[in-house]
Amino acid sequence: MAHTRKRLRVFVVDDEFVIASTLGLILTHKGFDAVSFQAPSEALAAARSQAPDLLISDVVMPQFSGIELAIQIQKQCPNCKVLLFSGQAATAGMLEDARAKGYDFEILSKPVHPTDLLRKVAEATGHLESMSSSADETAAEAAAKHDPLAAPKSPGL
Repeated sequence: MAHTRKRLRVFVVDDEFVIASTLGLILTHKGFDAVSFQAPSEALAAARSQAPDLLISDVVMPQFSGIELAIQIQKQCPNCKVLLFSGQAATAGMLEDARAKGYDFEILSKPVHPTDLLRKVAEATGHLESMSSSADETAAEAAAKHDPLAAPKSPGL
């Protein structure tokens, strides 16, 4: 009898639509149950009914930061792992504040290459088969869905 592994639910939150949706498509293609959000408040509301296994969030966003979102989601879903990413150096102080409250989050620098992101997701979730095929091809396919005229390359997200 074949054993079916539960698809891990991943919330991707970024106020930039293209980044949130592209990362969501890449993760879905890799076998995750990925849901993309542009507003942290929407992700927080969704976590009440469908607890994520992993939160991937930008740090600097309107409404509230990805760090604040991560803290709130971990209060609701203590087993949820967190990966944060940011293109701004100002996040160091925010991370120190979170550590002082007992939350230690890893942060990736933008732009994040899809291969690097998938490696971190695999480390965080133990979902190693997510690395079994080319992340570059997956990123190119996802980018093409958003821009059919896009060249088949794999830019960082």
